[in-house]
Amino acid sequence: MEFLDAVFGRRTTNGPFLPDPVREDHQQLLIRAAAAAPSQFNSQPWRFVLIEDRATIDRVAALSGESMTQVMGEGTFFHRYRKYFRFSRQEMDRTRSGMLFDRLPALLRPFTGQVFTESGQKMMNRLRVPQKLGEENRKLVAGSPLLVGVMLERGEYRPEALSGFYSVFSMGAAMENLWLTTTQLGMGIQFVSFPMEVPENWQQIVELLEVPDDLELMAVYRLGYLPEKMRRPAIDWSSRERKLPSQFVFRESCTAPQTGWDEDTRPGT
Repeated sequence: MEFLDAVFGRRTTNGPFLPDPVREDHQQLLIRAAAAAPSQFNSQPWRFVLIEDRATIDRVAALSGESMTQVMGEGTFFHRYRKYFRFSRQEMDRTRSGMLFDRLPALLRPFTGQVFTESGQKMMNRLRVPQKLGEENRKLVAGSPLLVGVMLERGEYRPEALSGFYSVFSMGAAMENLWLTTTQLGMGIQFVSFPMEVPENWQQIVELLEVPDDLELMAVYRLGYLPEKMRRPAIDWSSRERKLPSQFVFRESCTAPQTGWDEDTRPGT
């Protein structure tokens, strides 16, 4: 059951980590877990860069905060990801996907009904909400004791070729292994996504990490240890924020949804 505990207890960490450095043996275990993932023809196209240097982390944090401020101020974030926002518990219960709007930063909650309107955007900008959110994001990334950059070999990662799909698929498997291992180690992990929303800022991170031409930087994650009370969340086997099996599983052909699995997904029940 320990493996299932890790799978169903997996979370994205939206809050701060403890300031403690990540032990080197834990770093090694995380990377070994990632490297144990399957890959097409055993190509192992992934590469990792581990970042503990304070100046580098601070610079990545600054770029992340600046990026969040920019996309929030322009309104591009909300319009780009509108289909993922849910504005009521009823809507979340119906779709069982996306993000419930009241789980977003408290600064945004007063604008729930106006966030997609021109007047709402102007009001947020006038109140400097994007700047405040960007600063919160900067502090969150800056408070991380470890960043992990994930890269793919350009020789394998060619989006126009089938090998491009295989490479991304393999990287996903590697990162899932790493993610589940953080759960077992009492750690948290979060994707540092906002710099990717601003290509020139992402390029600055590529240059900061001295990524060679034969590698493509695909993602950056922040990692650290969690306070004890956050380490082993109660397992929610039937979360209302996850789709029911009948919504995404079919039997024999894609015309027949799976039935009888929605009530309880625990093994043996």
